[in-house]
Amino acid sequence: MRKEIFAHVGSFVFVFVIIAVFKKFLNLDSWTFWVGGIIGTILPDIDHIIYVYYLKPYELTSQRVASLNQRGQILPSLILLANTRTERKSLILHTAIFHAIFLILAFLVITSSGGLLGRGIVLAFLLHFAVDQLIDFRTLGNLSNWTAKLNLNLDLTQTRAYLISSFVVVFLFGILL
Repeated sequence: MRKEIFAHVGSFVFVFVIIAVFKKFLNLDSWTFWVGGIIGTILPDIDHIIYVYYLKPYELTSQRVASLNQRGQILPSLILLANTRTERKSLILHTAIFHAIFLILAFLVITSSGGLLGRGIVLAFLLHFAVDQLIDFRTLGNLSNWTAKLNLNLDLTQTRAYLISSFVVVFLFGILL
């Protein structure tokens, strides 16, 4: 769990500092960009909670998490969720289909005249996806959890290209801010 938190927080700080320096968001007027980034870093993980309570509440891990939460043991339940993240294959947000749809929506938000809060949220959301995909690739050796609904099996070269393009898109969207 610590490695995953470090990966998400570290990548958020790294990417957002680069963008803040490049776009001159280092003043107090840009605080909403940073708040949006924090929200967007945390928000994609709600997918695991939806899975536990609404999609597959009958699975053993879901029952264990619900039991821990009922007893007020929030941190142990979060640790259990983090340690068993690769078991959940029917997530709604963590799929290539949702990722593609979200890319389109993110482009619209980032290129619109909207505020920095929304831009920070979608940029951090995309970064969270890219980091999760990289973690899954390192853990599982593939992105099968992301592509399962498409019946798509990417070879190693295609997977690497997909991962690289995910991070390139985050930086391109950061430049568009």
